[in-house]
Amino acid sequence: MKELLNHAEERMKRRINHLNEEYKSIRAGRANPSILDKVKVDYYGTPTPVNQVANVSVTEARTITIQPWDASILGDINKAILTSDIGINPQNDGKLIRLNFPPLTEDRRKEIVKDVAKIAEGTKVQIRNVRRDALDDLKKMKKNGDLTEDDLKDGEKKVQVLTDKYIKESESLCSDKQKEIMEL
Repeated sequence: MKELLNHAEERMKRRINHLNEEYKSIRAGRANPSILDKVKVDYYGTPTPVNQVANVSVTEARTITIQPWDASILGDINKAILTSDIGINPQNDGKLIRLNFPPLTEDRRKEIVKDVAKIAEGTKVQIRNVRRDALDDLKKMKKNGDLTEDDLKDGEKKVQVLTDKYIKESESLCSDKQKEIMEL
């Protein structure tokens, strides 16, 4: 049973980690280098993340600068950013690229807050699915004679405690991200 609980907790942790990654990629009006994590540059025939071919830094609250280590790929980085879905037009001065993030309108902030809530709700559904799978496994173990009735009830309680913990954590992350977006 302990192995089953550990497996369920590990799956729930992965859902929370994924939620964190999703939130990092949400553009909230503030410059955040992780917005470029999904942007790949064709570097000598290999799709390579921007942060592996250039120095990416936040110079001001709303500006990211990208300075490639190999100046010959500046145009490739520019093109990769343009074709990505981050919604920012790069400014290329021949030596480095600047990404200026415009301030968000109130309507756009409210839209993003709704998206953040939807992502959190999806995570909560995934966590509940893990709970359902764990409970099903416990019932199978009981049916096979591997667990007593008391062990089954104890296991169900432990799975519910884990579920409550990770649901609460996802709600907390959601709330923090919503506050961050509305305070900008």
